[in-house]
Amino acid sequence: MPGFSQLLMGQLWKGTLFVVLEFIINVFSHFNSAIMLSFMGEIDRAIHVLNYQWLMFYPCLYMFAMWDAYRSAMPKDEQLSFLPFVFSAYFVTVGLMYSTKLKLFGVLIGPVFLPMLFVIPGLLTGFSIRWLLLKWRRYSVN
Repeated sequence: MPGFSQLLMGQLWKGTLFVVLEFIINVFSHFNSAIMLSFMGEIDRAIHVLNYQWLMFYPCLYMFAMWDAYRSAMPKDEQLSFLPFVFSAYFVTVGLMYSTKLKLFGVLIGPVFLPMLFVIPGLLTGFSIRWLLLKWRRYSVN
């Protein structure tokens, strides 16, 4: 849950803010209902119960909270570590937008599982761009 790592690290204000924002987004988007319906296989009902205008905030909050927690623990000299998190948030948001129409192998995956699947290309894109930029930096310095 966004904010728990910050609370564990003693960053009380930031952690509390992330947890409160997560609860607000969760409640107003009806995300828990959609999760429950998706796990029960009722994808059409999950689509109709969601408030997408609220839920689209969730990937950015979630990925930012994860990056912030990672940033607090990562080596100080690590560069561009935010890219996989940024691209994951972007791809998950796009996956959420297409979740009402996009079918994989003829199956409507829905607003819970399709965005989760979009984390994979988001991470691959972010890590690839990070690798290319770091390689380019090393090459241009030499």
